[in-house]
Amino acid sequence: MRPEILVLVPIYAPTLAALEREYAVHRLWAAHDPDALVKEVSGRVRAVVTTGSSGIESRLFEALPRLEIIGCFGTPHGAVDLALAKRRGVAVTNTPDSITGDVADLAMGLLVAVMRRIVEADRFVRAGQWLSGLLAPGSGLGGKTCGIIGLGAIGREIAKRAEAFGMSVCYHGPRRKEGVAYAYLPALEDLARESDCLVVACRSTPETRNLVNARILDALGPDGYLVNIARGPIVDEQALVAALKDRRIAGAALDVFWDEPRVPAELVAMEQVVLAPHIGSTTREVREERGRKLLANLRAHFAGRPLPSPLA
Repeated sequence: MRPEILVLVPIYAPTLAALEREYAVHRLWAAHDPDALVKEVSGRVRAVVTTGSSGIESRLFEALPRLEIIGCFGTPHGAVDLALAKRRGVAVTNTPDSITGDVADLAMGLLVAVMRRIVEADRFVRAGQWLSGLLAPGSGLGGKTCGIIGLGAIGREIAKRAEAFGMSVCYHGPRRKEGVAYAYLPALEDLARESDCLVVACRSTPETRNLVNARILDALGPDGYLVNIARGPIVDEQALVAALKDRRIAGAALDVFWDEPRVPAELVAMEQVVLAPHIGSTTREVREERGRKLLANLRAHFAGRPLPSPLA
């Protein structure tokens, strides 16, 4: 008999199809009554498949007594209780990959889109408004300053792309980076004041929660743009809404939000805001790589071989 696995949330369709060819798959997210499904299959499920961001709730973990392995499509950052997994003797795997370039590409795409008003222009043409007049001009990138919050791997790739567009780069972080020629500003308010666009690329931690607040947005100013491809809670969302409403900043491009997938109606209604559904790593290449690694981990486990990418 094929091992039974519980898939908690939708994943890349070709990977899900491959799972269904090899295992008896139960789709939790599609169940009319998820609790009833868990109760029905709990004594048979040997593996759970989830995503790095969704993880698995401890309540569900405890409800699966025969669980042997949790396969994550992506890497869980605190979304899986590794200590509980260790106590239960449950293996946890991830799919280590490089999303740095893809996230940096999206950051630059969002920056171009909001400064050059590309999304507004698309709506303008589709609505037939071009027949009646011209779209107001956007802002060019050449000669402007791109301030980056967090010059880690992704931040550095964003900096390279910004330079290729003729922008100068400066950055803020907890400390100056060795061997980096970009201007370092130890005070975030100073970085915002020097920047024409501010790109959030740092980690989400208790220290960075609401890091970009009303004071920082005011320093960015009425001609400045904000791009966030990091995590929603780094930006004070209500302060951002207020700054955009009052035209205290020129626009924003956001891939992440406080309460995903729910996006504040105020942001949705604003013409000067570009919105994306957390797609920084959503490329076919990354999805295919993650799918291959997820399948490899499950196959190794059920064949009694060492796991290619274990977390616990």
